[in-house]
Amino acid sequence: MRAAVIGGGPGGLYAAALLKRLDPAREVTVWERNAPDDTFGFGVVLSDETLGGIEHADPDVYRALRREFVRWDDIDIAHRGRLLTSGGHGFAALGRRTLLKVLHDRCSGLGVRLRFRTEAPPAAELARTHDLVIAADGVHSRTRAAHADVFGPHLTPHRCRYIWLAADFAFDAFRFEIAETEHGVMQLHGYPYAPDASTVIIEMHEDVWRAAGLDELPTGESVARCAKIFSEALRGRPLRSGTSSWTVFRTVVNRRWSHDGRIVLLGDAAHTAHFSIGSGTKLAVEDALALAACVEEQPDLPAALTAYEAERRPVVESVQRAAAASLRWFEDTARYVDQPPRQFAFNLLTRSRRVTHGNLRLRDRAFTDAVERDFGCPPDTPPMFTPFRLRGLTLRNRVVVSPMDMYVAQDGVPGDFHLVHLGARALGGAGLVMTEMVCVSPEGRITPGCTGLYTDGQAAAWRRIAEFVHTRAPGTALGVQLGHSGRKGSTKLMWEGIDQPLDAGNWPLVAASPLPYRSGVNQVPHALDRAGMTAVREQFAAAARRAAEADFDLLELHCAHGYLLSGFLSPLTNHRTDAYGGDLAGRLRYPLEVFDAVREAWPDDRPMTVRISATDWAAGGTTADDAVEIARAFAARGADALDVSTGQVVPDERPEYGRSYQAPYADRIRNALGVPVIAVGAISSWDDVNSLILAGRADLCALARPHLYDPHWTLHAAADQDYTGPAAPWPAPYRAGSRTPPTGRTDAPKPRLTLTRR
Repeated sequence: MRAAVIGGGPGGLYAAALLKRLDPAREVTVWERNAPDDTFGFGVVLSDETLGGIEHADPDVYRALRREFVRWDDIDIAHRGRLLTSGGHGFAALGRRTLLKVLHDRCSGLGVRLRFRTEAPPAAELARTHDLVIAADGVHSRTRAAHADVFGPHLTPHRCRYIWLAADFAFDAFRFEIAETEHGVMQLHGYPYAPDASTVIIEMHEDVWRAAGLDELPTGESVARCAKIFSEALRGRPLRSGTSSWTVFRTVVNRRWSHDGRIVLLGDAAHTAHFSIGSGTKLAVEDALALAACVEEQPDLPAALTAYEAERRPVVESVQRAAAASLRWFEDTARYVDQPPRQFAFNLLTRSRRVTHGNLRLRDRAFTDAVERDFGCPPDTPPMFTPFRLRGLTLRNRVVVSPMDMYVAQDGVPGDFHLVHLGARALGGAGLVMTEMVCVSPEGRITPGCTGLYTDGQAAAWRRIAEFVHTRAPGTALGVQLGHSGRKGSTKLMWEGIDQPLDAGNWPLVAASPLPYRSGVNQVPHALDRAGMTAVREQFAAAARRAAEADFDLLELHCAHGYLLSGFLSPLTNHRTDAYGGDLAGRLRYPLEVFDAVREAWPDDRPMTVRISATDWAAGGTTADDAVEIARAFAARGADALDVSTGQVVPDERPEYGRSYQAPYADRIRNALGVPVIAVGAISSWDDVNSLILAGRADLCALARPHLYDPHWTLHAAADQDYTGPAAPWPAPYRAGSRTPPTGRTDAPKPRLTLTRR
């Protein structure tokens, strides 16, 4: 095999070394346009996981690296004159030049040809004379650009400016320092990489960078100014920039990573992850390990490159999701600086969602206990089991059973299934149990199986359920969600064909504009005129009065997911030219009119929330900034909390799925406006709930599918955390089952004695 490597960074060099080590007969050449000691950045952080892979694949490289590592456990966070330290994290770092020298030496010792100060021929040209071409040519990859039609790259620039620097002393810990200047918030990221040197990254929002005039200064002068701003953290010492300059981070993703069975992307050429989670070099080295292993294991190179991407892509995408969360946190640091110091520190530490409340508790119990005390947690009480008050209602814990359509009603009447379904979740310990979307008219149903509150018979059936909850699960609140399907109505039951129109018996639909949900599939709705809007508004008010008579504790107005009121809010579904369309103020007008009518009909001492879609996940739709303004408008009218969901407005949406993927939108609204929020969306563990609540990103957490899997999810979360307090009481008949049942032993008995022969 003849292999060509374009780019002499850590990933490319390590791939070359591994390929040659695994088969010395291979001819491996590395092209690097810079000199051997030219490099950006100063220090490199590698995880124990990555080091373990290196140790297994190449013990010689591992031993050489181990001799150079600086190790530490603490993270320091400096915020408004307070220095808070969290321990138990475990880092290892070394100088980037040192890392490159180790890899240069290893490559040379193995017989890899290193061609420095030499521009590599184009990948297509190399592919004519080489079996494998590895494009490790970085974030600005020429190979990726030359074959963009194949790789399908997408580069997203972000909103902060940053610069890689160094200081000639070693920090005692990984340090984050926040400076609140007259121009805005600036932040320092620093860590040691040698006994006498540290990497320092200065970062700030683009607007702050320009307001401070740093865009107009030579790099040296701007760095000197930053050194003065962070003089306390730097102990009065200067910063040096080397060849660094101010830049913006770009997230790189590619539709595919290989071409023609022999050209393959590696490291930053294939993907990037924000430096705040320290994963760039880590990912490149792990790519090299996986690529070399796949080349060794697979029968031919096309199969090897396919296997390499299949192995690495899920790992990379997970890291990129965590990195994106961390990146956004630092873009929006100004939103959090008014938090109490320990909560701010906890928020920073858990920003990527890879470090959680439970994980941090294992690392540093004393730090986490202090954050909980400041938050107001009683002793031995996890954050999720603290009470929360909405108007006249006090919820005993922060867990909400999210609204979930069941589609089993008859003529809108909830039956025994709903009694058992909602009753079981109420017995399961959640602070608030929400109904499915309860429709305000027959024409406002999504399917024939949807429940309603447009007749007295329906109200009586709901009252039966409320009486059960209040009698058999005292302390559990029952909430009703009122909505109208709009253009998404008159469809089959979910399991018969989601969003598919009925085969027969369709009813006419209404919406903000005459736009079908799916052209050629769903019917064209009638655009509501003034009389129609008034009639629907009064249907909502009448349903609210029936909900009060049915003894619900909380009412939620459904303004999300593309249903009628959501359809007025989104510019993708509201094309009106009258006062109820156009700009956001116009699109808000009708939903606010409905809110006012419902609020007037609903008892003053009972809380009212609003569910919104904070983004449409589609170009030209509702944005996160729009969502803040929508939330502001409803809060000003008296909404007690915003239930922040996303999407389901248009069928061609492209959600960015992942764990707790919608929570950042709730976080943004809460910390921008100071209004209570309910976070929802792939929140699946009690650890995530504790993390979101304690970090101040949400006030309540709504979980749907976990409660389908386990109706007693909240009680089991309490048992898992050894919590036995008043926020999660087991019903008297169930108390005997309040601990995990014992299981049979699976471990073999250990020998009592080890006898040695004399």
